[in-house]
Amino acid sequence: MVAASLMLATRSSAQFPKFLIPKSVVSQYAGSIGFVSVGAGYELFKNDRGSLDFNYGYIPKNKGGVLHILAAKFAYRPIEIKVNKWAKLYPVNPGAFISYHFGPQFDTQWDKDTYEKGYYWWSTAVRPHISIGTELKLDAKKILPSLGVKALRVYSEFNTNELYLISYYQNVGSLSITDIFKLGFGVRVDF
Repeated sequence: MVAASLMLATRSSAQFPKFLIPKSVVSQYAGSIGFVSVGAGYELFKNDRGSLDFNYGYIPKNKGGVLHILAAKFAYRPIEIKVNKWAKLYPVNPGAFISYHFGPQFDTQWDKDTYEKGYYWWSTAVRPHISIGTELKLDAKKILPSLGVKALRVYSEFNTNELYLISYYQNVGSLSITDIFKLGFGVRVDF
């Protein structure tokens, strides 16, 4: 999938305005946006400190689905540690994202005919999240020049959403912090 996305981005660069062309492709395992997800990424700042990703996630039936999820993710990289000539570590990357679950069992609001106003305050389809991640960036031009990409990044990300946080606050004795945080691992290819 990553190779197909790279080819599509390269071929389509003449047809779209430059700012619409993604700067990276992303693949993630777990982390509240599907069992697996793929997406396109954009760099927000010239100094390589911010990114905006759009992901499609999927959960197969045998893993609790079938679920389809779209997510828009923002991450900021305030601290950069140069490991060597071809690697940088971004140890603490705060972020936020919003996910949308597709399907007839999900809705943006509860049925007004069944539940009185305010009985359920949350949406079953939309989840705002906060996250904290760690990322290692490898300069692919220096270590794997034959790939034809700028960088390879591997990352991990802890996240939680508003429903989990409020449930934790209301049930401190019953829920642990590990019950409300989810972990995902991903790879980003910059071109």
